[in-house]
Amino acid sequence: MAMRAFYNEIKGLKVKDLPKHLKPMLSISYVKEAVSRGMDNYHRKYILTSSPEPLFHLCYGGLIFCYLVALPEERRHLKHKMEEQAGGHGH
Repeated sequence: MAMRAFYNEIKGLKVKDLPKHLKPMLSISYVKEAVSRGMDNYHRKYILTSSPEPLFHLCYGGLIFCYLVALPEERRHLKHKMEEQAGGHGH
């Protein structure tokens, strides 16, 4: 939804006007304000309504994080296995 709003904002701009439009959005204060606004919206939508969604977000986020942390090691193991099957000697 946020991407659609952003796209609609920049859709009518000329390319030379785009940096002027984007520069204020990349400041530290704007980012802090946007994060704060997002956290307030999340709190109002899920916490104040006693929704179980934050628990699901935590579980899914933890699973995704663990997967991404373990992924490089798994890829190394797979590469080593493929090299052994191809007849190469990795070690």
